Amino acid sequence: MALADVDRDQTRHVALVHGFGRLVDTPANRPAGPSASGRDAIASHTVRLLLCIGLVASAACGGGAPAPPLVPATREPALSTEWWNGAVVYEVFVRSFSDSDGDGKGDLAGLIKKLDYLNDGDPATSTDLGIDAIWLMPIYASPSYHGYDVTDYDSVNPDYGSSATMDALIAECHRRGIKVILDFVPNHTSIQHPWFASSHRDWYVWSTTNPGWTQPWGTGATWYQAGGTSAWYYAVFWSGMPDLNWRNPAVRAEMDAIAGRWLARGVDGFRLDAVRYLIEDGAGLQEDRPETHTCLGNWTAGVLATNPHAMIVGESWADCQTISTYFGAPAAGGLPLLFNFPLADAVVSGVAAGSARTIAAMLDTVARTYPAGSADAPFLTNHDQERVASRLGGDPSRLKLAASILLTLQGTPMIYYGEEIGMRNGSCSSDECKRTPMAWDGTAGAGFTAGTAWWPLSPGTSGTNVASQTGDPSSLLSRYRDLIRVRKASPALSRGGTARLPAEDANILAWLRTDPGETVLVAHNLGGSTASRSLTAAGTSAEPLLRDAGATLAAAGGAWSVTLPPYGSGIWRLR
Repeated sequence: MALADVDRDQTRHVALVHGFGRLVDTPANRPAGPSASGRDAIASHTVRLLLCIGLVASAACGGGAPAPPLVPATREPALSTEWWNGAVVYEVFVRSFSDSDGDGKGDLAGLIKKLDYLNDGDPATSTDLGIDAIWLMPIYASPSYHGYDVTDYDSVNPDYGSSATMDALIAECHRRGIKVILDFVPNHTSIQHPWFASSHRDWYVWSTTNPGWTQPWGTGATWYQAGGTSAWYYAVFWSGMPDLNWRNPAVRAEMDAIAGRWLARGVDGFRLDAVRYLIEDGAGLQEDRPETHTCLGNWTAGVLATNPHAMIVGESWADCQTISTYFGAPAAGGLPLLFNFPLADAVVSGVAAGSARTIAAMLDTVARTYPAGSADAPFLTNHDQERVASRLGGDPSRLKLAASILLTLQGTPMIYYGEEIGMRNGSCSSDECKRTPMAWDGTAGAGFTAGTAWWPLSPGTSGTNVASQTGDPSSLLSRYRDLIRVRKASPALSRGGTARLPAEDANILAWLRTDPGETVLVAHNLGGSTASRSLTAAGTSAEPLLRDAGATLAAAGGAWSVTLPPYGSGIWRLR
């Protein structure tokens, strides 16, 4: 589930368990912290993550024993030749991006005004970010600020504008070469959706008694009694978001039709929310069911029949092995692209801890677990997680390092709005503080609004904003712009395979990105002191594509000697 928080006037509050991607119920009148079930979920996830990156096995060798050397893995290029393979995607929460009318809420008209910041459509300029697509968090009619409880899949939230404004946004994006990806919420609707209140009640999951199932990740309730009746409905995330009945052919047909109508309006694909939970078979059998895969495959086939070039990326927030089961052709119940949650956690954790091994081990696990030729979407954090700048303490060197790792990885990288300037979380623990208004400048409204922002700005926006970093070649924003341009100009970086090189013993993370006709060597120093290492790769000359001051690569007796400054990176084309 991308999100399951609720308005503050609700009697229940759903809080994200950090790093696990699951949700536990907490009283609405206190800060969201893990309950007993949440702590169990965290413990369970921690063990799964350690197993995934091979640290449990090394710990079993004895207290304080050195971890055994890793065996580097090679990952083949993704088989897809579609535009989205290797594209750079920017996630936008419209409510927090740009307010055009002074009501304190971001809107579609405000987003249109900021498109040139994302991509001005001119490859010769270097003042835009240079992204290829925007992923819009839900823009549908909804009673909540976040929009994941939909009341009308065809209507635009009036806070954001009209259908005409949405059509204008699509047209303006396409004029600049920007693709538009919609967040699609197939698992549930709002309890206020007309379907739930009308004769469409068989579109949901009902029982005449309370079956008593708990959430698949904890002890929270999933069945709720409909007011004034003896009937109970199923809602895996929260009582205000009842699950749709995907076993009903009418539901499946309508989900197909909704996607078709948006494709006809010009959108270029969908981000699928909470794909693990479409079908439930009983207590404890509420996620990753075989029939869920069938539903996803059939829906995907319908989308691709309408637009063969559509991007479809699934949110399966789970461990490597579970994610791997969601890859595949539609006929086999698979999806073409999936978010890489374990790698995201490993990258940010590795940068925070200064551990190249943490990231290297996860890269090896991904390469050995995901199907050959599969395509994934790496990222650092998203709207459900603590912002990367908060996790890394706002350290500019580490933030640049995290960006450099992300944008040299294989796959379709996703950037969360504000990440490119080092925006931090707001001053609270709620989900709203992960989605604070974008900091465009250092004024009182941060250039986001001329009025009062719908939510308080994150701390430090007077110095951490787009205006203060524009034109500064050493800024984090400039690093993102430079990395994206280097990536897009290199077939190996954008679409190539990956061969990891053993260097983690020197706290260096290194790999080759390869494509027919091009080989690129990438190296990152995770430590706080200068590091050097010999790397084995073919070639006799190296062309620097992007490197930090002090980063060098020199041929040395049939190998390469790399030297990197603290938290520094280097990217070289080998010949």
